[in-house]
Amino acid sequence: MQFQLNTDANIQGDDRLAEVAENVVVSSLGHLTSRLTRVEVHLADVNAAKGGADDIHCTVEARPEGMQPQTVTHSDANIEAALRGGAKKIRALLDSEFGKLSRR
Repeated sequence: MQFQLNTDANIQGDDRLAEVAENVVVSSLGHLTSRLTRVEVHLADVNAAKGGADDIHCTVEARPEGMQPQTVTHSDANIEAALRGGAKKIRALLDSEFGKLSRR
């Protein structure tokens, strides 16, 4: 599985952030990673230097083998919270989608 982190101009996307993002998302996905070809995380700071509640947007796109890409978004006050929320949402979505397939 490939992992890619994308950031906007207001978030410095260095190697440390990429490692943190990958660890948070991959550990949340657990056993589902074997069914994915790629996971992309997009982080954006909507209010830039002004700050504010829920101004970090995290979009997670997972690409399961043989299926359409699945995408979720989560907004939170800081980067790590946004990553955790996005990871939790994509896990729930993928559990649901894979569950539907197994019932067929």
